[in-house]
Amino acid sequence: MPSEKEKMLVGELYDPFDPELIRARERARDLFQTLNLTRESEQEARRRILIELFGKGGESVWMQPPFFCDYGSNIQLGERVYFNFNCVVLDVCPVTIGDYTLFGPAVQIYTATHPLNAELRQKQEFGKPIEIGSNVWVGGGAIICPGVKIGSKTVIGAGSVVTRDIPDGVVAAGNPCRVLREIVETVP
Repeated sequence: MPSEKEKMLVGELYDPFDPELIRARERARDLFQTLNLTRESEQEARRRILIELFGKGGESVWMQPPFFCDYGSNIQLGERVYFNFNCVVLDVCPVTIGDYTLFGPAVQIYTATHPLNAELRQKQEFGKPIEIGSNVWVGGGAIICPGVKIGSKTVIGAGSVVTRDIPDGVVAAGNPCRVLREIVETVP
């Protein structure tokens, strides 16, 4: 029989009140609360916390606290990912982010979701993984919903609500987020 954690990670219904999951969330909260109390001059302490918090990529992530997440260990970062102030990642399922991806302030990434049935919702929840490519720029205040894939070299406009997959190399914006145009590579 799979554990509640195993069910959670593959997107099945699971019990969020499982003791193992509670301990894992408490671990993440202790780490990000410590991170959020650090000063700019404490870069070495921040780096140690980020390496411990994230499943992968803590050694090169550029983070402007405050930052919030559910588990941290389910976040897999490529090289030199950047999170601006006040980002939230609900990582009940894997969140995979490619190299050199930038998140503006207050971006929210949600893998967590809930059953539509009210009685079931009282006891269980589930999630859907999120994949974000390399060299993506997500504007401030954007929300990325469960199960979404965003292609590489794409720009997501500020305040967008991304409810479905967005391909490589486009500018997309709005609520719901939709492709506005392809990006033609130019040098300023």
